[in-house]
Amino acid sequence: MNARGLKVGAVVLTMGNRPAELRALLESVAKQDGDPIEVVIVGNGAPLPELHVPGLAVRTVELPENVGIPAGRNVGIEAFGPAGRDVDVLLFLDDDGLLPNQDTAELCRRAFEADPKLGIISFRIADPDTGVTQRRHVPRLRASDPLRSSRVTTFLGGANAARTRVFADAGGLPDEFFYAHEETDLAWRALDAGWMIDYRADMVLHHPTTAPSRHAVYHRMVARNRVWLARRNLPALLIPVYLGVWMLLTLARKPSLPALRAWFGGFKEGWTTPCGPRRPMKWRTVWRLTRLGRPPVI
Repeated sequence: MNARGLKVGAVVLTMGNRPAELRALLESVAKQDGDPIEVVIVGNGAPLPELHVPGLAVRTVELPENVGIPAGRNVGIEAFGPAGRDVDVLLFLDDDGLLPNQDTAELCRRAFEADPKLGIISFRIADPDTGVTQRRHVPRLRASDPLRSSRVTTFLGGANAARTRVFADAGGLPDEFFYAHEETDLAWRALDAGWMIDYRADMVLHHPTTAPSRHAVYHRMVARNRVWLARRNLPALLIPVYLGVWMLLTLARKPSLPALRAWFGGFKEGWTTPCGPRRPMKWRTVWRLTRLGRPPVI
């Protein structure tokens, strides 16, 4: 199968509050080189407007309530058949993002065709006005040079492409997480199944610069899901090390007292609530993560 033979779809999750940005994103998808891309728009607890974009096939799914980011994206995956099997590759794009280059989908096709073990590609997020990429948007510890592509151990949720076979092998995103760390959960399971993840600086999504703490539930969700991530995926010996390191890092960042209270409340919730099935990664996956520059204790 040549690169143009890879069938590409896209999943966009929206709460219906960015209609102009959503239309601009869809228009940028319609302009992509190569075969047309079918898009599924998931309205996460919100009705969707009429979305007709010339040259683009758009399907919509309206959910009666906000089920969270991972569950909403899973609905989009299943809209392409079980584990997305009706397409070879799925793009996951934030509804306020935009693809500034017309060759992004074609670059994805070529990358997946060239490397049969490549499972996920993380795009570079850049501010549309300044071109700046925030350090937190470079999914590796050595993030000082966002223009350097590399193998990585996680990816960006609203700016990536995934081979749909990854979902068949590793499962979808964890519905329980609602928001925060769902990408790392899937990334660890994908790596454990033998897939690799690339950060590609030449595949760009324009997205306005924002702070993750803008979400009211940020501190609680980050702490709760960090515990769930460890409980679900890490060998038992590494769980206290991983969570201990993150607690020290959190304290070193000196959050406000309300943020710290929310963080410790989430940390406790992570230990006292169900987190979904536990499937600890193999020790060879721990070694793979270490060789890639991010051992699963950091």
